[in-house]
Amino acid sequence: MDSSREIIMLVDDNVANLKIGKNALADRYDVFTVPSAEKMLELLERNHPNLILLDINMPKMDGYQAIKLLKNNSATRDIPVIFLTGYDDEASELEGLSMGAIDYISKPFSPPLLRRRIENHLLMETQKTALQSYNTNLQGMVEEKTKMVYRLQSTILRTVAELVEWRDNFTGDHIERTQQCLGILITNMIEKGIYPQLTAGWDVNMLMQSSQLHDVGKIAIRDDILRKNGPLTSEEFNDMKNHVAFGIMIIDKIAGDKGDSDFLDFAKVFAGSHHEKWNGSGYPEGLKNEQIPLLGRLMALADVYDALTSERPYKKAMSHADAMEIILQGRATHFDPELTDLFLSVSDQLERIPSQRSDIDAVFIST
Repeated sequence: MDSSREIIMLVDDNVANLKIGKNALADRYDVFTVPSAEKMLELLERNHPNLILLDINMPKMDGYQAIKLLKNNSATRDIPVIFLTGYDDEASELEGLSMGAIDYISKPFSPPLLRRRIENHLLMETQKTALQSYNTNLQGMVEEKTKMVYRLQSTILRTVAELVEWRDNFTGDHIERTQQCLGILITNMIEKGIYPQLTAGWDVNMLMQSSQLHDVGKIAIRDDILRKNGPLTSEEFNDMKNHVAFGIMIIDKIAGDKGDSDFLDFAKVFAGSHHEKWNGSGYPEGLKNEQIPLLGRLMALADVYDALTSERPYKKAMSHADAMEIILQGRATHFDPELTDLFLSVSDQLERIPSQRSDIDAVFIST
């Protein structure tokens, strides 16, 4: 066994799934195939994998019972767990995430999807460990060390955002484009003195980072809905709405028990309120007018504009001019009227938003 390779423990009572999973991963990882949760617990007394792929529906001890034991044991609680599930209801998915799973993969799984999902999560775990190490020794560090932590934090958020985009492979660079659009709106809003009491003391860099997580709840949406090659049915759309609640829950899990992270507080506002509408017809809370947090009102404009001007499997990309007309039609119904006027006034800046990923850094304010 190569000590430099990461270890994956694949737990499933189905021999075919164990074989498929091992064949998909063995070229890069050391894979332990385990036929039951009981055997997994036995092996964990002598081995510490980097990640566990855990089937939910198993005889004797199912995945829910197993993860409860893992999270109650100090020796195993920090091992990331991804559920493998044949269930297709949100209640089961939410239960697994609330018990500590970091993700779920529907069965039968695609080997490329399995490899990519694992790669992203292991990368996040590596960066999380590095960030925790920096934070432990943060006291007494010089300003340059503090900036290093800030950049690492940004990298972790970027990795999470990329994981969302890779699952929802129809949205392209949606997160980057909405981030740039939001930067233009916030910069001009502050310069023009719009909502000055609400924007006083805003850390724009932190807001821009936090905005990347506005759709993080899509991690918990089923692949057949998220990747559907066409418009959603009303039932599917109702399921899709759950990404807001999932997003808030996931951000709470990232924050852990500290509860003092401003950028995650901002992220929860973005994730939880960007689908609210000015006239109260949005979701999840049906908030109206200035009941909707200002960050949610800003993100609603950026999110809708990008959706209109981006190609989807079921529609062509709308022109900038046509999209601006749709935004105008939503003034005082979908969107905050004052922010809509601001949006229209910076139309030329929005039209010039670059598509290259590297240009996103231009939105940030230097630290």
